[in-house]
Amino acid sequence: MKLLVVEDEKKLLENVAAFLERKGFLVDTAQDAEDGLDLALERNYDCIILDVILPGMGGYEFCRFLREEIGSDVPIIIITALGEIDSRIEGLKIGADDYLPKPFDLRELEARVRALIRRNQLRSEPVIRYGPLTYDSRNCVFSCSKKELSLTSRESSILELFLRNPGTVFSREEITDKIWETGFESRSNIVDVYIRYIRRKLEAAGILDIIQTVPGKGYGLRRLRDDG
Repeated sequence: MKLLVVEDEKKLLENVAAFLERKGFLVDTAQDAEDGLDLALERNYDCIILDVILPGMGGYEFCRFLREEIGSDVPIIIITALGEIDSRIEGLKIGADDYLPKPFDLRELEARVRALIRRNQLRSEPVIRYGPLTYDSRNCVFSCSKKELSLTSRESSILELFLRNPGTVFSREEITDKIWETGFESRSNIVDVYIRYIRRKLEAAGILDIIQTVPGKGYGLRRLRDDG
């Protein structure tokens, strides 16, 4: 998942970017709105983290331009030291999706980013198909040939992560960070155990070898061959 962080405080910008990169995100940064807009227009982002007080064009103008002039629906989180309710309402009125006053905990920022991305994905992709596997995100149901798979919530979360990122190999640490609660200290084989459970249930439904193991790297969905 790719993020854009627009923040003029260099130290905060570096801390936010470094933290989110450790959590598995790809992060681009800008210290003013003009550079941030150039990036936003050139690349597709899953979420934009935007400061309000910026050199030149402010964060509100940035957000308004993306929404009204470009028609972009990329999720936007506004971060600012302006904590008054009127400022928050203004940001939401012009199209921001969330508002986080400074100072903030980086873990809360990560949680809000993931929630917005998940909400946006559910809205844009209610049903995902990958080979014989179908995922109805509205009801959180996986199925094969219209037969529902019986998965636990943790198994479903892992399989959804793979399904939304086909061909991407996730390390055990990345899977733990994305699926388990912040601060969870996993046993060394907890991810392996869940992958084994998921494979058994997929194989019972007739879905074979769809999850690949890459030695020394981790797990992910195999890319489907183009038979056309």
